[in-house]
Amino acid sequence: MRLTVWNRLDACKLPKQFGYCLCFRYFCTAMNNPKRYLITAALPYANGPVHIGHLAGCYLPADIYVRYLRAQKRDVKFIGGSDEHGVPITIRAMKEGITPQQVVDRYHAIIKESMEQMGISFDIYSRTSNAIHHKTASDFFSKLYQDGLFEEKESEQYYDEKANTFLADRYITGTCPVCANPNAYGDQCEKCGSSLSPEQLINPRSTLSDAVPVKKKTTHWYFPLQQYENWLKEWILEDHKEWKNNVYGQCKSWLDSGLQSRAMTRDSNWGIKVPTPPAPEGGGGKVLYVWFDAPIGYISATKELTDQWADYWCKEDTKLVHFIGKDNIVFHCIIFPAMLKAHGGFVLPDNVPANEFLNIEGEKVSTSRNWAVWVHEYIKDFAGSEDVLRYVLCANAPETKDNDFTWKDFQDRNNSELVSIFGNFVNRSWVLMHKLCGGKVPPLHEDAFDDNDKQIISEIQSSKVKVENLIEEFKFRDALFEVIDLSRKGNQYMQKKEPWIVAKQLGEVDSPAQKSIDNCLHLCLQLTANLAILINPFLPTTAKKMLGMMKVVDKILDWENAGKIKLLSVGYSLREPQLLFRKIEDEEIKAQVEKLKAGLVKPTENKSDKETAAAPISVKPEIVFDDFAKIDLKVGTIVAAEKVEKADKLLKLQVDVGFETRTIVSGIAMHFAPEEIVGKQVTVVVNLAPRKMRGIESNGMILMAEDNNGKLHFIKPETVINPGAGVS
Repeated sequence: MRLTVWNRLDACKLPKQFGYCLCFRYFCTAMNNPKRYLITAALPYANGPVHIGHLAGCYLPADIYVRYLRAQKRDVKFIGGSDEHGVPITIRAMKEGITPQQVVDRYHAIIKESMEQMGISFDIYSRTSNAIHHKTASDFFSKLYQDGLFEEKESEQYYDEKANTFLADRYITGTCPVCANPNAYGDQCEKCGSSLSPEQLINPRSTLSDAVPVKKKTTHWYFPLQQYENWLKEWILEDHKEWKNNVYGQCKSWLDSGLQSRAMTRDSNWGIKVPTPPAPEGGGGKVLYVWFDAPIGYISATKELTDQWADYWCKEDTKLVHFIGKDNIVFHCIIFPAMLKAHGGFVLPDNVPANEFLNIEGEKVSTSRNWAVWVHEYIKDFAGSEDVLRYVLCANAPETKDNDFTWKDFQDRNNSELVSIFGNFVNRSWVLMHKLCGGKVPPLHEDAFDDNDKQIISEIQSSKVKVENLIEEFKFRDALFEVIDLSRKGNQYMQKKEPWIVAKQLGEVDSPAQKSIDNCLHLCLQLTANLAILINPFLPTTAKKMLGMMKVVDKILDWENAGKIKLLSVGYSLREPQLLFRKIEDEEIKAQVEKLKAGLVKPTENKSDKETAAAPISVKPEIVFDDFAKIDLKVGTIVAAEKVEKADKLLKLQVDVGFETRTIVSGIAMHFAPEEIVGKQVTVVVNLAPRKMRGIESNGMILMAEDNNGKLHFIKPETVINPGAGVS
């Protein structure tokens, strides 16, 4: 972890309206051992419900991190709320013929309920229409104005003569100069992601009246970002090289291009009125720019939550982390930190782990086209399966690149991983414990340990460290894989020990057979208790179910208990097994795909030839028959499979190719669990030159096919045939 040394040799004061005076002189290595954590998740616009892209982007990873910190008994506050002053709200109100306040009241309630039902455990979920936020944002603006930090500028901005109003950037649409999208907004093209200004749009139109906007003079107050450019370069590019590549890279691009003054006010009647001074009589038809007031919402929500808010925002031994999507990087990493720096007295973000975008069935999410999976609808359709969605979104999280959600992958992950691996292990352990041990935790006989017992104990102990390190590095997808992998290893351990077979050899009570059964089931039960602790940040409802089966209290979920093998007392009676997950049927998935397509709103504009043309088929350079004849393809049968250590994508396979059994390393671990492919027949290139991968010599290649969703499939004979059969 980066060592940050704070050298405060000057007194620092907050204005009286913030109710706190920060006066100190000290050196502090705060970020290596923060006293408290302040975690925020981006404020969603209250102009519609939240969809699964929102969850995957910031709310789920933030919740996982917060639940982990709480299990660590750390002082943490998790802050969220609705952003109710954006232009999308006024556009929604205009379309529905209601007031903006009616819009935000409706959607704030829907969003808040969806978050609660999905287990997003905010300490407070506030809203920017609250009086405390209006005052906090106004006071913040006034402080910067009184310090002479704003630039007052008269400029020409777009004006709608039919609607008799100035147009905010989002009230203007036109053709994107980058990708030719005819429905780009005046601040951003949602198709290609380019940041724009209204002047760059081709054929701009007003969204209010469809009139061609004209330029008209207006006065606004600008924040001089360029004055903080050198400080930002040092703070980000030198002090925060540990930030995620997408965050660091986008910040560097902005800083390398040079920063400019940015308007912090807008002409509008909806929002926080610009205080007086500078606005005459306070407001004057001008409001604070939504991206000035929205991040201040984190501060006002904390003030609403606790009287000790300043401890979290103003003391250097606080670790502030913003969870956001990649479209909010510039606001949270450049504009808001510069605002905090200019104001003085606030901590700055220690990290901003932004995720990329989650697509749906191969297409970008589009709320205007209704191409989205809405969270409140999912909860209705899959009641009681909220943890399944949490699992799939984390396992397929867009942490380093845009990822794709498909309903088929949702089904496969549930059935093949949650049901067949995690749930199966827990259920088998409970069933066998009741059948062979009278429903009680059996004793542990250390004098009868074999290598399998010792190995599974080692796996339990090491899993805590692996998961902990990955969560601390914001690698939640990898951390979740380690938890599932521990349950997979539990299944493998049980298969090796075969207590149901050993039970047939029982004689004396203290026989080796009885000790073997006791040790196996004792360790399986202790492993299950560890799984409850490790899975809790990810699947909290599932962890609660497991506690009920074990008849233990929540305290067992404290992180300090992870890695221990004496969590359940010998002789303790446990409840009957309870299925943690249910199998999802094909009919349910088909219905969801049909629902998604049926709800799609088709755009009214004609697509360009480039958009409607079929995607070109990629064909490799032409070869002659003699080249093809050199390849020796044979049918093989996978007889064993295991994961390659420290390689998430690799499986080590033992493949019977008829004349011998080959070791082949294949990059299919993200698509198949080892135990589910044993016995499968595959097509193998048997005359490929050997190649070492992770220190393992691979002798051959498995042929695979990839569908449109990126899912891999084995190329195999229609019926089972003898290994070694030629393929031609």
